[in-house]
Amino acid sequence: METNYKTALEYLKTASMRGSKLGLERIAELCERLGNPQNKIKIIHVSGTNGKGSFCAMISAILSESGYKTGGFSSPALTEVTDSFRINCNEISNSDFAEIMEEIIPHCEAMNDKPTEFEVLTAAAYSMFIRKNCDIAIVECGMGGDTDSTNVVTAPLLSIITNIASDHTVFLGNTIQEIALHKAGIIKEKCPVLYGGNNAEALEIIRKIALQKQSPLTVTDKSRIKNVCSDIHGTSFSFAGFNEVRTSLTGTYQQYNIANVLTAIEILRQYGLDIPDSCVKSGLASAKWHGRFELISENPVIIFDGAHNPDGIKQASESIEKYFKNQKIALLTGVMADKDYSLYPELLGKYISCAFTVTPDNPRSLNSKALADAFLNKNIPAIAFNNLNDGIKSAVNYAIKNNIPLIALGSLYLYKDFIKILNLHNLHG
Repeated sequence: METNYKTALEYLKTASMRGSKLGLERIAELCERLGNPQNKIKIIHVSGTNGKGSFCAMISAILSESGYKTGGFSSPALTEVTDSFRINCNEISNSDFAEIMEEIIPHCEAMNDKPTEFEVLTAAAYSMFIRKNCDIAIVECGMGGDTDSTNVVTAPLLSIITNIASDHTVFLGNTIQEIALHKAGIIKEKCPVLYGGNNAEALEIIRKIALQKQSPLTVTDKSRIKNVCSDIHGTSFSFAGFNEVRTSLTGTYQQYNIANVLTAIEILRQYGLDIPDSCVKSGLASAKWHGRFELISENPVIIFDGAHNPDGIKQASESIEKYFKNQKIALLTGVMADKDYSLYPELLGKYISCAFTVTPDNPRSLNSKALADAFLNKNIPAIAFNNLNDGIKSAVNYAIKNNIPLIALGSLYLYKDFIKILNLHNLHG
């Protein structure tokens, strides 16, 4: 079966050469060929600029604890491709993935306009949910909403828009209104929708579309959050109707993600799901999600956060401020070239002792020198590395020597190699 898994990976590599194309024509045809699996299962569809992954991880854990067989699909994969697919919060096996791809590849090849890599993965996810007899699946949009390949679901159990901020502006537009229009494209006729953000302009767009589609709209009430306690080991607080809840997920922004999760639970209960309070608590307590202000090591303190857009960087800076007070940090960072990296020095500068810039292993990556120059131009010490291994080793050694935390921020495409290199050189404890 290992050979079949390798063949599946090779096919994905071929599909990746087709680039990234927005639109639903190819994925709709592929799903039609597969019998439209996306419409044979209850789907919770999640869009938004930030917070999607954490939201999906927490609500998946709660539903699994409540006795529902729960599927999950998210992107990008942090380690192997199988990391994008989950059953009851557990990554699927190589053989599971190979079997799904064996079913899908002939259909892909029979199409005149062959699907992109993400479209193939999306179809694989919907097929997996049926193959594994899932009760509910939580599906995260890759980018945007209306033209995202996950958006072939016709009647989701619940549509979630976690928040709206600037990101992927080349594809989604330069204004909040334009981005909100894309994200709100997941709203379906007479299907409930939850908005968890704070932006009033975005809410106006979402409310208008929900009204047009007669879709009941709920907005998360952040005033229900009380008694927040957050450190590098987790987050706890009270939320009206749920008393105290706790998760090991860190970052000052997790309180808002949890508030969205708890509000979603209330909506799902209204639509007949049996989700006991005890399962809400145990699900939140057990939820795991890598790459979101994740504590990798305590000695030295090493944290990885996949913040890459301005809103994510702002949230990360708030977490740094809270957790490390007046202490300086070593920063390791690498991003994609389409990100507004010029804002990083402004948002992070006062915390940085030295920035170590690297180039993630991705064709869309920004050159490490250009990223270092952005910091140097603001008189922030920065060193660019052509070699990822050297950059990570230097950053860790600098943090140890100066007895300060190392914060790795940037593209999630950096995560796999970051962990691999730390383990290879035994750089964390």
